[in-house]
Amino acid sequence: MMPLALLSPGEAGEIVAIRLHEEKKSCCGQCSGERHKSDNRIEELGLRAGKTVAMLNNGAPILLRIDEARIAIDRSLAMKIMVRRVQ
Repeated sequence: MMPLALLSPGEAGEIVAIRLHEEKKSCCGQCSGERHKSDNRIEELGLRAGKTVAMLNNGAPILLRIDEARIAIDRSLAMKIMVRRVQ
């Protein structure tokens, strides 16, 4: 398991976990067990456990392919998405 941001262009990974609110110092300070707007937005983009993503560009921002869509995300978010490399 590794952060999505560490995949090279052309590699793919299956999302295993998304770790947005684990550390209080990096959280919004409002973690009470309820879902946050950011959690919903990430799911709307198609980023959820079990999905396979392909790294298209590992620059800034990171460009991914999920299903038939291309999305761009910030490197800090990509470091919080854990993936397992797939062939």
